[in-house]
Amino acid sequence: MRILFVASEGLPFSKTGGLADVVEALPKALVAQGHEVAVVLPRYRGTKTTAVVIPSLTIPMGGTRLRFPAIADGTQLNGVRYYFVDDPGYFDRDGLYVGSSGEYADNAERYTEFCRAAIEVAKHVWPADVFHCHDWQTALVPVLLRTSYGDDPLVKDLPVVFTIHNMGYHGLFPPSVLESAGIPRSLFHPGGIEFFGKVNLLKGGLVFSDYLTTVSRKYAEEIQTVEYGHGLDGVARSRSDRLVGILNGVDYSEWDPAKDKLIAAKYSVKDLGGKQVCKQDLLGLFGLSQEHLGRPVIGIVSRFADQKGFDLIAEKAHELMREELVLVALGTGERKYEDFFRALAAAYPGRVGLKIAYDNVIAHKIEAGADMFLMPSRYEPSGLNQMYSLKYGTVPIVRATGGLDDSIEPFDVEHGTGTGFKFKEYTGEALLFAVRQALHHYMDERIWKRIQLNGMAKDFSWKGPAAEYAKLYEAARAARGAGEATQSSGRAPQGSGQVSRAARQAARNQKPAATSN
Repeated sequence: MRILFVASEGLPFSKTGGLADVVEALPKALVAQGHEVAVVLPRYRGTKTTAVVIPSLTIPMGGTRLRFPAIADGTQLNGVRYYFVDDPGYFDRDGLYVGSSGEYADNAERYTEFCRAAIEVAKHVWPADVFHCHDWQTALVPVLLRTSYGDDPLVKDLPVVFTIHNMGYHGLFPPSVLESAGIPRSLFHPGGIEFFGKVNLLKGGLVFSDYLTTVSRKYAEEIQTVEYGHGLDGVARSRSDRLVGILNGVDYSEWDPAKDKLIAAKYSVKDLGGKQVCKQDLLGLFGLSQEHLGRPVIGIVSRFADQKGFDLIAEKAHELMREELVLVALGTGERKYEDFFRALAAAYPGRVGLKIAYDNVIAHKIEAGADMFLMPSRYEPSGLNQMYSLKYGTVPIVRATGGLDDSIEPFDVEHGTGTGFKFKEYTGEALLFAVRQALHHYMDERIWKRIQLNGMAKDFSWKGPAAEYAKLYEAARAARGAGEATQSSGRAPQGSGQVSRAARQAARNQKPAATSN
């Protein structure tokens, strides 16, 4: 099968968050399973390309405006072909989505052009069997395929799988962007992309795609609720028969203590000795006393944001620090949390280490050197660090939400099973109780090693998720072949109707992933 990924960022070329990791790792895993994969990305500042495939595309924007981006050939990495939409006026900027004064005012225009150009790649450069689009920046691909391109014989029947990496980011714009970006005005209604008087691009992806995925089974359930749906829970519920949760995987070529070149000493499930060396190195890196080697070290690597549960940590910080523990934190984000950690480090010198930065090397060192890893997120679509932590024998303490709930099993001392510690209620007391549970078991070396080994034995590689996605691509092709989804009239696809037997079976095979805990 030929799968064309369309995304606004992807390693090793561009990154602001976990989307970039997925856009690098999943295509590579699909290629390993025999599929052909290409990825279309914007050519941001600093992205090097090898050749120009199309010197000038004609892309209609609002009114009589035209833009003329080029399509550049990046390279082939790990069997994956990369193409770039090259329009310096739109993409050669300091940041990807945000500049020094905030979000770019023309983001709607930038990513509308990008979506149209990606469709042209499928027409003229790399014919595909299915599109796999990611987040609001690419949501107009399915919308345009069923409207503006609805009579184009080359692409009108191409199926689209659309992945929601975070329901909180909508791509919300004033109605004026319909004109400035050249988005069909006929779409601006409650059954289309209208959202309380504004244009909501994410909603377009939810409504017009053949199948929807999100990055864990639990999060697929959560986004259908008022609490986690960010106003689009009703749309998610209306597409529930086409909504599948597939937990993100881990690239173990990058995250494995047995071969990690960024940590002080390698170690494995057969010999954990190197972990103590890594702990010693971590304390030194953060300027903390080696006298603390016997104390449990709790690590944090995160954006400092409300979503990540830092209000709970701030609420219970002094009670936490009364315990026999050391805390190291790496991240950047909201000023109030950066200031909070600075104040905490000043109040507990030698026991709280802080780096206000994004630093991949330090992130690896925290995963290897810490004893526990804290992720008390308000919501977490997938999460990766908790899975990294398992591989590194660093026991996760997490809130039972999204991918955290899917990937961490609570430790059961009676049976010796489980991989970490979870709390459900979003309260400081629940967080404190989970941390104290972990600290209690840390005191028993035999029990603690059992928890570590349980986690290190888990396999969260991309092999399983890639196979699940491949089945979903086939289901989308079957459904599209049955003529079930949107026609060129711009009508949104229905959640039920006449479906081919193959589509029904494929959907039935996928359903447990969307509904089980």
